[in-house]
Amino acid sequence: MKNLFKKMLCPVDFDENSIAALDAARDLAVDPNATLCVLHVVRLALAGFPKQFHPHPMTKQAARARLQEIAREHLVGKVRYEILTRTGDPAVEILRAVEDLAVDSVVMATHGRTGPGHFFLGSVAERVVRESPRPVLTIRQPAK
Repeated sequence: MKNLFKKMLCPVDFDENSIAALDAARDLAVDPNATLCVLHVVRLALAGFPKQFHPHPMTKQAARARLQEIAREHLVGKVRYEILTRTGDPAVEILRAVEDLAVDSVVMATHGRTGPGHFFLGSVAERVVRESPRPVLTIRQPAK
């Protein structure tokens, strides 16, 4: 079981639930040699779609700066980590990162979107769970 958490990927989209997933991943990284790969995928703009379907539009540089800020708050002194940014479809880029980085597992948030948000964006977590060659632990959005 210990090897599942030696090199983990944790996608972060900057919302409260993805930060909770990051904290869970950090807590699972008990091996002193564990590495947490923190990834943000800058989603390509969907032309013609309302801004609500672009929850966190930003550049890769802005995403990296935000990830570094989050890492200082949640990871420094607790776990070894790497900051990564990619551009594209989040599910596709997360799955590519699983392969490219040869991670042991993925820890990620699930947002429980319904309606138009789920129709247009789909469920990133659902696709990653379905297609990942590595185990995926999903962290549900806290009840409100």
